Amino acid sequence: MSFTLATWNINSVRLREGLVARLMREEAPDVLCLQECKSPVEKIPLEAFQALGYGHIVARGQKGYNGVAILSKLPIMDAGGEDFAQLGHARHVAARLESGVTIHNFYVPAGGDVPDRDQNEKFGQKLDYLTEMRDYFHWQRPDRAILVGDLNIAPREDDVWNHKSLLKIVSHTPIEVAHLAAAQEAGAWVDVTRKDIPEGQLYSWWSYRAADWDGADKGRRLDHVWATPDIAGAAHSSRILRGARGWEQPSDHVPVFATFDL
Repeated sequence: MSFTLATWNINSVRLREGLVARLMREEAPDVLCLQECKSPVEKIPLEAFQALGYGHIVARGQKGYNGVAILSKLPIMDAGGEDFAQLGHARHVAARLESGVTIHNFYVPAGGDVPDRDQNEKFGQKLDYLTEMRDYFHWQRPDRAILVGDLNIAPREDDVWNHKSLLKIVSHTPIEVAHLAAAQEAGAWVDVTRKDIPEGQLYSWWSYRAADWDGADKGRRLDHVWATPDIAGAAHSSRILRGARGWEQPSDHVPVFATFDL
């Protein structure tokens, strides 16, 4: 079975219902993982998405903040969700395909603006969240699994527009990169995007603060697709839909795709 998966921080699924529908019509991924839905599950516009073929959903939501959803053309089963760092936030949900493949959808805390946990509680929460991700995958070693989402960290030098300039900026600090690497290593996760596109600058997020986001091109790769080693070799055709950043009233993130032949 071959299926294409996309992950996208939509920054309000109700505000950007039309953009989600556009992606479904024009790109038609078999599975679409959304983050920062900012909606209780019962208020996600499911009827519109079902009309486009996405008849299956597994989600965790809350009013106005956070929220993760997996919308699928393929049958999926709810495989749970963890409250890492006990924040009480809807930041993780998992679904299982009929093939037995489990998809984890994450929205890791952004971490605020100051990269110091003593001065900034949100940064400490981010590090704690990543530590609990690490421990979870260490004790429950995943297999036949895919992990996607807005992990809010650009780990590589070529995942940001200027490595040296961003070393003290939240999302690219060495301590965050180390924490993400530890979580990745604990599950032996393979970075599918970089497996397929090993070299060159690659971004999935551009700040709203830049009036000319395209011309300035000061991006970061915050959105990721990982897979366990037993299925990572079946992944291919990774791509980032950069053009979605220029859609009307866009999210500051764009969709990231990968196809799996399983």
